[in-house]
Amino acid sequence: MTELSQPTSTCPAPYDDRDPLGLAAEAARLIDVVLEGGPRHLPAEWRLQRLAAGDQKVKLPHNGGYEHFERDPAAPADGEPVVFRWTRRTRVAE
Repeated sequence: MTELSQPTSTCPAPYDDRDPLGLAAEAARLIDVVLEGGPRHLPAEWRLQRLAAGDQKVKLPHNGGYEHFERDPAAPADGEPVVFRWTRRTRVAE
């Protein structure tokens, strides 16, 4: 699960001679995503993210808790971002 606190980097993954097929680099490939649902007061700029292509879940720290989103299994249209839908909110453990 990816926890977002700041915009993610767009730097490519370095070559790793222990991974000659580049599987780690492929997993680190970033894609555009949009976060749908959840609280209306969630800042609009947080709803557009760049995440690793293999990510299935995201949690955002927000107002003393976390907003959880999961990847929509439907494939996006060409050029459209991948959709992650809000699933729940949890509170930070004290």
